[in-house]
Amino acid sequence: MRLWNRRVWLLLAAAGGFASVGFGAFAAHGVADPHSRELLRTGALYGFIHALATFGCATLLQIGGRRARFAPAFFLGGVVLFSGSLYAMALGAPAWLGAITPLGGLAFLIGWAIMAWAALDVDRG
Repeated sequence: MRLWNRRVWLLLAAAGGFASVGFGAFAAHGVADPHSRELLRTGALYGFIHALATFGCATLLQIGGRRARFAPAFFLGGVVLFSGSLYAMALGAPAWLGAITPLGGLAFLIGWAIMAWAALDVDRG
C-alpha cells in the first residue's frame, strides 16, 4: 500500500473540513478581536474550499482525469501553509509568520492548474 493514496488524501481532506468548521465557529463565537476573527474566517474559508477541492480530485480521477492525483498535495499543503499561518497569527504567533501565507496561496494555484490539466483527459474520444 502506498502511503499517499486516495484514501489518505480523502481522510486528510475530511480532517481539514472538520478543522475549518471548528476554526470558523471559533471566529464567530470565541474571539473578540476583529483582526483575529477575520484571520480565522479567511483561513477557515480557504481551508474548507480546498478540502472540498480534494474530494473533487477523487471524482475527477474516477471519470478519467488521471493527472488529478497530483493536485491534493498542493491543495492540502496549501491549507497547512495558508490557513495554518492565518490560524497561528490569530492565536498570537508573530506577524512575520504571514510571510508563509502567500506560499500556501501559490500551492492552491498550482493545485487548480493541475485540475485544469487533468480535465483535459476527461471524455477524450
